[in-house]
Amino acid sequence: MVALLILAIVATLAWQGVDGIVRTRDASEARLQQTLRLGTLLAQWEQDLSAVQDTNGAVPSLNFDGASLRLVRRAEGGLQLVVWSLRPSTALAAGGVPLDGDAGLAATEGGSVWLRWAGPVVTTRAALQETWLRSQQFQGTEPGQLPLLGGLAGWQLYFYRGNAWTNAQSSGNSAPGTTFVPTQVVAPTGVRLVLEMAPGGTRSGRLTRDVALGPQP
Repeated sequence: MVALLILAIVATLAWQGVDGIVRTRDASEARLQQTLRLGTLLAQWEQDLSAVQDTNGAVPSLNFDGASLRLVRRAEGGLQLVVWSLRPSTALAAGGVPLDGDAGLAATEGGSVWLRWAGPVVTTRAALQETWLRSQQFQGTEPGQLPLLGGLAGWQLYFYRGNAWTNAQSSGNSAPGTTFVPTQVVAPTGVRLVLEMAPGGTRSGRLTRDVALGPQP
């Protein structure tokens, strides 16, 4: 009886040890997958910014309104408008947007979702302006949008211009422009992204990423 009791105790301790190892492994794999997804997301962000194209006043090539960043990038066969936006998970769910995978964290963590929408590739000034106008009513539920990162509390962008980082919504160094570009702002040479993680989520703190922009062709 004593031997059986000792064996039972040893088996219990061994099971607890194995269970702890499995839990640690699963947690490590989950963190690794999150890191890989975040790296892929930031790579797409940098790729979009590196391809920003001057539109010769047709529409702003880079514009941030606090909720969405609109940029015009070079694409195979023409130009493409891309929108990066932060939207509440509740609004997306109400619009029928599935929040699976990493973006689905927002539904349970009470945060917002960072998403990307890419418009059609266009070859004319009129088509580019039409796409830009349609993007002004962007809700995050349009066909083609892709929820990328959930569990966010907010974001902010800064442009590097005039040898200093300034709020991307600032209209400094501007001059009268056109109907589509009411003010022509000095093009930045860099973009700073700041993502605030929602408290209590699987991520915490703040993520900052600087991207240098080359001369727009």
